[in-house]
Amino acid sequence: MLRIERGQRVFNFSPQNTPVAYASSGDTVVFETFDCYSNQITSENQVIKSRGWDYTNPATGPLYVHGAMPGDILKVEILHIGLDSQGAMRVGPGGGALGHVLEEQRTKIIPVSDGVAKFNHRLSLEVDPMIGVIGTAPKEGAIPTSTPGPHGGNMDCKRIGEGSVLYLPVNVPGALLAMGDVHALMGDGEVIICGIEIAAEITVKIQVLSGLSLPLPMVVSGDQIMTIASEETLDQASVTATEMMHQFIREALNMDPQEAGMLLSIVGNLHICQIVDPLLTVRMEFPLWILEQYGYLIP
Repeated sequence: MLRIERGQRVFNFSPQNTPVAYASSGDTVVFETFDCYSNQITSENQVIKSRGWDYTNPATGPLYVHGAMPGDILKVEILHIGLDSQGAMRVGPGGGALGHVLEEQRTKIIPVSDGVAKFNHRLSLEVDPMIGVIGTAPKEGAIPTSTPGPHGGNMDCKRIGEGSVLYLPVNVPGALLAMGDVHALMGDGEVIICGIEIAAEITVKIQVLSGLSLPLPMVVSGDQIMTIASEETLDQASVTATEMMHQFIREALNMDPQEAGMLLSIVGNLHICQIVDPLLTVRMEFPLWILEQYGYLIP
């Protein structure tokens, strides 16, 4: 099984990044990842201030996938997320939705073992690992790993976890897949900028899909299919994610715009993924069983 060490990392998604490994469609790959602080925080005595969006959230990779060409879709099945023995969080003035009420910087080390994160002496919380940063290279330019977009990136969607399937665009030959920023646990919104940030080993199976049209990025998790959109405001992201799912339903179920809109309004659910990145991210969830009722199967 191919393994990519965490030292092989990038801080942006770009077609100019040199591949660190090569794989074929159908291969299983292990990505060793740093936490979003590059594993620098080891003690609660450390107070690390932000270095700016261009130098955070290292992503392991990129991986070149043989046969992946522009216009294809990269299917990424997340088979397993193995967590390190401790995670870290840091908060302070100006950070996230509560930055205006925080008066001091604080760092917290959180032990993680046997599927449980020990938040404090009273609270032990069941972990729910998810990948904050995962994406492919855009057609041109460089997008910091801390910024989400149509290529994926720092979507901080807690449904991108073990057992889920993520569909990403192939914009350049080889796709150039990279990932990192794992959280042992994170609530929707990531309201104070961080979840339980933790180093990890992510095992994925990759597959190149050709000749298909899907709204990307798209996630299948549990009994739901989801479209993900990142925009400058939550209002814009909500509209974009809804439009993406509406168009998908129209095509997949052969519905007219009015019928598809009414269906989406009664069974679709909008959720905030994160409100703390350079762009804000929303997902629209839709039940898989309805697609199956119409005979549509997700590739």
